[in-house]
Amino acid sequence: MNTNISSTRTVQPTRVKTNLWKTVAKHWDLYLMSIPGLIFLIIFRYTPMYGVVIAFKDYNIIQGVMDSPWIGLEHFRTLFAYDEFPKVIRNTLVISLMKLVFGFPAPIVLAILVNEMRHVFLKRTIQTITYIPHFISWVVVGGIAIDLLSPSSGIVNSLIKAFGVEPIFFMADPGKFRWVLVLTEIWKESGWAAIIYLAAILGINTELYQASIMDGANRFKQIWHIMIPGMRSTIIVILLLRIGHLLDAGLEQVLIMYNPAVYDVSDIIDTYVFREAFGKMEFGLTSAAGLFKSVIGCILLVCANWFARRMGEEGVY
Repeated sequence: MNTNISSTRTVQPTRVKTNLWKTVAKHWDLYLMSIPGLIFLIIFRYTPMYGVVIAFKDYNIIQGVMDSPWIGLEHFRTLFAYDEFPKVIRNTLVISLMKLVFGFPAPIVLAILVNEMRHVFLKRTIQTITYIPHFISWVVVGGIAIDLLSPSSGIVNSLIKAFGVEPIFFMADPGKFRWVLVLTEIWKESGWAAIIYLAAILGINTELYQASIMDGANRFKQIWHIMIPGMRSTIIVILLLRIGHLLDAGLEQVLIMYNPAVYDVSDIIDTYVFREAFGKMEFGLTSAAGLFKSVIGCILLVCANWFARRMGEEGVY
């Protein structure tokens, strides 16, 4: 009896290895196609992680990473003692939460509206027009926003003055600048993000709609009780990924569009790191800030994924 058990235990790993190689051989084309993606991840995602050690060293360009002396957590102490750091954290969280609350539902609504269009040519035209801004650089988008919102020649302020109201300097008003960031990102990214939700909508079984019609459901009820629940798993996954990037408020966008008049409400972690790294050459301090942001993002993602799984969703892992 014991002999059979021991022989079974030795055979199982061999079977696992055999099944693994059979799977690889069966789907060799898919594994071959994944090689460029894996190489990209290794070179541009995992290899740069070696630079994290700079956060714990008194980094000197001449000495290099290996020969620079270790200083432990000194950069983190300096970072947290920095007078502007709490303001930077607050601005990052406020801007990110505003983008999450108002920007996250936008592509979902857009996907539903596009899906409800019955004219095929109009549907494709609207979809193309809405996702093209994703391919426009933030440099161009920032220039467009500045021109449109100019208090002297912008179209928006021209309409405001037509109603007898004084022009508003949106780009220099601390109370309105954050809304400019949120609305410009919605305009730029909603069409592209809506493609994922449109794919999720197309994957819903059409028999559910037919059954709801038999039960007397109108189109609004079909959207609320069939379409949105059908997109739930996709919405949860995208939301979890967004939460993991909660401290990424958009370096390129803010760096191009902000100015000294709105520093108090728009200076985020990434712009602080950019200034310190390339202005004062404080690479160790900026590495500590970047590591802090990455650790917090990872913790948020793990916690959000745990909560999603407790609620019965699959999560991202």
